[in-house]
Amino acid sequence: MKVFLKLSKEIMQYKAYYVMGIGAVILATLCSLAAPTLLSEMTGIVSAGVGKPELARILALAGWLAGLYLLKWLMRFVSTYTLHIAAWRLADGTRIKLYDRIQQSSLDYLENRQSGELLSRVINDVDKLELLYAHVIPEFLTNALTFAGVLGVLLYMNWKLALVTAVIIPVVAAACVFYSKKVRPNFKAAQRLIGNISAEVQDNIQGIREVQSFGQQQREHLDVKERTDSHTRAILKALKASGVFHPLIEFLSSLGTVAVVAVGGYLAYTGGVDVSEVVAFLLYLSLLFTPMEGMAKLMENAEQAIAAGERILEVLEAPITVTDLPGAIDIGKAKGEITFDDVSFSYSDGKPVLKHVDFTVLPGKTVAFVGATGAGKTTVTKLISRFYDPTEGEIRLDGINIKNITLESLRRNISPVLQDTFLFTGTVAENIAYAKPSATMDEIVAAATKAQIHEDIMDMPDGYNTTVGERGMKLSGGQKQRLQIARAILRESPIIILDEATASVDSATESKIQQTLNALSGEHTVIIIAHRLSTIAAADEILVMDDGAIAERGSHEELIALGGLYKSLYDKSINK
Repeated sequence: MKVFLKLSKEIMQYKAYYVMGIGAVILATLCSLAAPTLLSEMTGIVSAGVGKPELARILALAGWLAGLYLLKWLMRFVSTYTLHIAAWRLADGTRIKLYDRIQQSSLDYLENRQSGELLSRVINDVDKLELLYAHVIPEFLTNALTFAGVLGVLLYMNWKLALVTAVIIPVVAAACVFYSKKVRPNFKAAQRLIGNISAEVQDNIQGIREVQSFGQQQREHLDVKERTDSHTRAILKALKASGVFHPLIEFLSSLGTVAVVAVGGYLAYTGGVDVSEVVAFLLYLSLLFTPMEGMAKLMENAEQAIAAGERILEVLEAPITVTDLPGAIDIGKAKGEITFDDVSFSYSDGKPVLKHVDFTVLPGKTVAFVGATGAGKTTVTKLISRFYDPTEGEIRLDGINIKNITLESLRRNISPVLQDTFLFTGTVAENIAYAKPSATMDEIVAAATKAQIHEDIMDMPDGYNTTVGERGMKLSGGQKQRLQIARAILRESPIIILDEATASVDSATESKIQQTLNALSGEHTVIIIAHRLSTIAAADEILVMDDGAIAERGSHEELIALGGLYKSLYDKSINK
């Protein structure tokens, strides 16, 4: 119920359509309730004998009946159309809200979830909301009104026969409650498993080169098959309960009809009721059991929708750990001075990753971080961009605590170039201009030239209009890296972060990237993380990380002369 109430707040944005639709549902239901009364009166006239006055009355009643059916048809159209408008707009709005929430989510949330599973929530789960609001709720209301109206008519017609019928109602209600508790976990599991399948297939498609290169098609086939089999088992388990539940409701409804016929026959035999009254009662009785069966069938759709709603709310209500603080400011274009003041950091597992880190990077200077894998180098860059907040200490940009700077303003001043290069499906020019959509072609070419990638682009089939393929599959690793650098240069951010930008390139490409880094020196504050130490020899300062702390610092020459950890790392690097 809590899930339903939370979801219902969303539909109120479209209350005009929804109220109109629900009103039309009520009118259509009233038409259905009125029709048997007219039919019963017409049947009574016919059974008593038809003369000219009776024929006129029958024709008049037939006209009223046709009018009722016409009004019912019109109301059905109005309800169906308006409710679908409200439901699909709700679905669209929720889908956008989910997408925006995912974009705003903190890295600690996103890094623990597969993109395909989140995609399943945005696409598959949201579609269930349309089912809930355009079908389940209106039909449930129709059935409830029909049930209540018919029960009232039956009590008015013959309370003894009505009580015979009412004996079945608590049994049906108990069956519905039992079914709900039994089935919802299976539908929720099925929704989760669909997300897992989506995540697995997306990963496999994106990593198709690796799958085919290592001959793992059969393994991935078996993995996806196991996930789809698990989904099928969960659905079949739920449908097994449905297979028992729905026929049971029909059986109980049939028993109610049998009981009325038996008791009604006995009352007719003893003179307690007229035969025509029993016939009229049975006409209404069919209207009583139909909504009961209908509500039972709606339970299945409702359980699927509520299970999907729970998964949607899990995303919408997930805490965002990094947000703008009250009073955060837009600093415009920064000078580029970065200060870490006694900074320590731990991820959610509590294990220290950075320990009392202190350093300052002056504007226009280049500082490199080196160290073994897991020493904390990449974590430093994540903290600079405020993807995480430090556990202790303070990080400042131009003397201002970055917590007091808006996220948009902070990140506008930083351009990252990551080892895991991500290019969007589109052209070379579109990918370079991603960080500055308003860039002219001259600006794009200038950035590409500075990044030492212009000549490569001109050798491509369509130059800057060459499509790069999904995630840049048509380009080499070095080309993708240099496109990222061109993108960063085009943005003209005062701070550029290069995280292992030369890790997967050949020596010729590394030389070109080195030329680019030299060109950036003095114009931008550059933070470099590198395993290839030959690329950072010209850095103004090198910080050597070891187990989350700064073990050594100085220029390349100073650290070599020191003969410590840096010299050991450098010797290993050049001997590879």
